[in-house]
Amino acid sequence: MTDQRGITIYFMDGTNMKIDFPKQTMSDTAVFMRVKEILAARQLLAEIDGALLVFPFENIKYFVAHPAPPTLPEQTIKAASIGPGR
Repeated sequence: MTDQRGITIYFMDGTNMKIDFPKQTMSDTAVFMRVKEILAARQLLAEIDGALLVFPFENIKYFVAHPAPPTLPEQTIKAASIGPGR
């Protein structure tokens, strides 16, 4: 099991940013609660090199968090893969 995590944020203007960070908590329940809090707050916060960065969801097209948390919201489609577009 790796303790390294990452998020790639894809912005509405077509740019993206990759953020790498260590595992933030050992509790799967705490990870699930943080995901719910982020979604409810509609902003992603990150302390990077001593500065606080705030990413409002209005500027984010989507983001990819890896690895996926072990416990996901109930409405999550699980074990999916991305195929070619139409």
